[in-house]
Amino acid sequence: MTTTSCLQNDQLLERFQALDRFLAQHQPLWHPRPFTHLRLAWEDEHPELSHWLRQCTLEQAESLDTPEAPAPFPQLAAKAAQLSAVGELPHAGLHPAGHRLDVGVPGRKWQQIEAFSRRLAFSQPARHWLDWCSGKGHLGRRLLQPGQRLTCLEYDAELVSAGKALSEHHHLPATHVHQDVMAADSARHLDGDKSVVALHACGDLHVRLMQLASQQGCRQIAVAPCCYNRIQGQAYQPLSRAARASSLALTQEDLGLPLSEAVTSSLRTRRQRDSSMARRLGFDLLQRQQRGIDDYLPTPSLPVSWLAKPFEQYCRDLAELKQVMLSGNPDWAFLEAAGQRRLAEVRNLERVRNLFRRPLEMWLVLDRALFLQEQGYAVRVGVFCDYPLTPRNLLLLGERDIAPQGS
Repeated sequence: MTTTSCLQNDQLLERFQALDRFLAQHQPLWHPRPFTHLRLAWEDEHPELSHWLRQCTLEQAESLDTPEAPAPFPQLAAKAAQLSAVGELPHAGLHPAGHRLDVGVPGRKWQQIEAFSRRLAFSQPARHWLDWCSGKGHLGRRLLQPGQRLTCLEYDAELVSAGKALSEHHHLPATHVHQDVMAADSARHLDGDKSVVALHACGDLHVRLMQLASQQGCRQIAVAPCCYNRIQGQAYQPLSRAARASSLALTQEDLGLPLSEAVTSSLRTRRQRDSSMARRLGFDLLQRQQRGIDDYLPTPSLPVSWLAKPFEQYCRDLAELKQVMLSGNPDWAFLEAAGQRRLAEVRNLERVRNLFRRPLEMWLVLDRALFLQEQGYAVRVGVFCDYPLTPRNLLLLGERDIAPQGS
């Protein structure tokens, strides 16, 4: 892992503002999706880079090695890396796991729990852990030490029941509560005695935690955010004063950019994804011809079984689904081949957009960190594990430091 240090209280705003300037200046490069446009506006401004990317193969698109890419690609890549750089949070000296505590937890998930738990270095020991969106409560049980208590909040009743059984089996002082954390009454579980943790609670779920925990005066907060695009509205609602002052107006689609890696996908999954994308891109050309409208037509998620259909049948069934009338004699072989060619072009053009994945994620995480700071928390931001274990490896630690300043 990098030797860069984690970000401390007094560094958060400066880094956020630098990221904000970078993202705002280059928004035309990362806002439009190559998948939905036959040509991107920025290609006219950077014709050499555009031509180079469109000549690359699908295999080259998967490569991280781009030393020969024309300007401004190397310069943007270097700046993105500089602005995204953040080091590990310090080790907290985690106690050994209880006997067979990891039974029934998938290996990768248990490794994430271990890594997350090791980084919860607070100035005062926790008294009462609260595991937010806890599932079966594996994280909370891993953190629990003698003299501490645990409360797990979970929406899925089956997971609540399974978690309760596990805690009883291990004779642990844990309470498992069936709770919709988005409901008004979820605040009753939070108070100044609680240390709240959330490992990969999605979108609105972890935002809700930070808002309620700070209102209720929880002494310690540890959040590893995930799925920033899982929000109820179509537009992002900034949390901190600095983000509210930003010129960036992020859509739900923009919020999905940090999540677009395939780091943890199997080869089979990636091949299915490529096949699906190539077919959609071929259908996109067909629907533009047939409708006489040179715009992308959104299509729903389709079962994997659709990939077994002949290309012509796939297109006819999708056209029927989208109520696109087909006429004439489409050149199915040409359209299928064109979809494959477009897949390589789209994937390579996405390499420019992908340079902004981590900077945008850092912007979002620092918005959350600055919000907690405004509520009177001393905040640190850093990574808790290596990127291949989970790309969502950023962790916010907040500890109640001074009286809330309000927002």
